[in-house]
Amino acid sequence: MAPLVLVLALAGAASLFCWVASLVSGDTSWVDRLWSILPVLYTWVFAWSDHGRDARLDVLAVLVTLWGARLTFNFARKGGYRGVEDYRWAVLRARMTRGQFQLFNLGFIVLAQNALLVLITLPAWRAYQHRRDAHYGLADALVALVFLVALALETLADEQQWRFQEAKRLARAAGRTPEADFLTTGLFAYSRHPNYFFELAQWWLVYALGAVALGHVLDWTLLCPVVLTGLFVGSTRFTEEISVSRYPSYRDYQARVSAIVPWPPRVPRAATAPQ
Repeated sequence: MAPLVLVLALAGAASLFCWVASLVSGDTSWVDRLWSILPVLYTWVFAWSDHGRDARLDVLAVLVTLWGARLTFNFARKGGYRGVEDYRWAVLRARMTRGQFQLFNLGFIVLAQNALLVLITLPAWRAYQHRRDAHYGLADALVALVFLVALALETLADEQQWRFQEAKRLARAAGRTPEADFLTTGLFAYSRHPNYFFELAQWWLVYALGAVALGHVLDWTLLCPVVLTGLFVGSTRFTEEISVSRYPSYRDYQARVSAIVPWPPRVPRAATAPQ
């Protein structure tokens, strides 16, 4: 079976499972639980369709596997595999009628997101198609190195957020008021969502590996990281809308710190005014 046909068949089965499971359980986070697993599976389908003989495809599959391992671990320790639903779906459910939410569930949560998980791995398919056109070289190695740097920095952002949330949880369990409502230090002093930035960087680098195989920068698979970036930007706006409703001081954080791209924080005008 052609690798793309197999990937599409697997995606169809995953979509059906997520939809049926959401209807039976009333929990719409099934795609979230497969988010870190399916791209790894799809990428290995492309790599092993050449029987592991192409270094670029093998390295790409290993890099995506490392991405998936980090995300799976972080999702698991936050309770994602113990039936904890994404809090954003609960907010949307409260804003919609039952019928509207089920249409959103099928159309976006299940079908669109599963399609996106296929889309972001298509640079690997392009690398498979052109696996004999360009041998693994310095450009591949440099892209892989930058990928590992982005992976390490996203892991650091995850750890900083985890420690902050754990300290916050323990403070409340002990009957104390947490020192802060949201994280503003470490990487989060330069970006409100550094994990998003480094996540996106990794998938842009997956595209870059596909482009190296093609021998040119522009290819239709550029759509893959572009669509993922658009999803993350939209998700950021919705997430921050919820954050502002919970913590009014979050607006000050928004005024000072870049949304996604790490950047030196802005100094409030009042702080720069002459005394």
